[in-house]
Amino acid sequence: MNEYTTNTLIGVVEGLKTPNPALLERYFATVSQDESEEIHFDVLSKKRRIAPFVSPVVEGKVVEAAGFTTSTFKPAYIKDKRVFDPSQPLKRSAGEQIGGSLSPEQRRSAYLAQQLQDQTEMITRRLELMAAEAIRTGKVTVKGDGYPEVVVDFGRAAALSPAALAGAALWSAGTSTPLKNLRQGAKLVRQNSGTDPVDVIMGEDAAEAFIEHATVQKRLALRNFVGAQLAPGSEIVEGLTYHGTVDRFNIFSYSGWYVDPADGVEKEIWPADQVAMTSAGIEGVREPRVRPRGHVRRHLLHGAGGAWCVVDARLLR
Repeated sequence: MNEYTTNTLIGVVEGLKTPNPALLERYFATVSQDESEEIHFDVLSKKRRIAPFVSPVVEGKVVEAAGFTTSTFKPAYIKDKRVFDPSQPLKRSAGEQIGGSLSPEQRRSAYLAQQLQDQTEMITRRLELMAAEAIRTGKVTVKGDGYPEVVVDFGRAAALSPAALAGAALWSAGTSTPLKNLRQGAKLVRQNSGTDPVDVIMGEDAAEAFIEHATVQKRLALRNFVGAQLAPGSEIVEGLTYHGTVDRFNIFSYSGWYVDPADGVEKEIWPADQVAMTSAGIEGVREPRVRPRGHVRRHLLHGAGGAWCVVDARLLR
């Protein structure tokens, strides 16, 4: 920079890649905190039994009580360590006027606040990725440095993970029947979990093919939707986008990205060709674990009875 020229800083251009935890806040709104080292969750084995008939002169038939299984998981730590440069407060901060207008103490405070915000966004994005994986697959894979890979399986019924559609059944084909696919998927969820899925979450490619399908266009009802993350007039860059209602199903698309630490490649949080059916009443829970020092947290997501899921149909490829 030439010291004899005049210079004016008109502003700072900030990155707008802020995570939107729409899945967390809509489907895992409950936060349960304690200091125990392990997480336990019970799964009740319950069948749709009917009462037995017996003769009026015969004593009642003994009916076996429903049992349950307990799953245990010891979470990994989330540890984001930052290195503080002692010379940083002596340098102009982004957005500060040329030549400097802040004191070193003010720059230090601003720098620490910026790093804290970045840490918060990274943790939020990690938890949102876990929520997406749990909803799509009924499982969460946890792995990291010095931590062996663990797959937390919430016991979702195999019937709720049907094979991907292909050929004439693809939603991009005029011969496909997307509304029939949703109705069949909802029936499977009701049969296997006892819940009624009304929210359909689609990757962006699947959503485009679904919305443009002729049978959907005839029946799609557009209306304002106010939910945990969505409100009329809101400008959502990432997260859930509401498209309307068809045959009582709320249709959402999801957009969001993360950089995979394994290969440094930016990937979609919700794959563009995948679809899942769920409900806001799944009783999803966030389970942070706090160490005695209180500065490191561990997280696991779970839902009641595997009820979030759902059709991981990957309906468009």
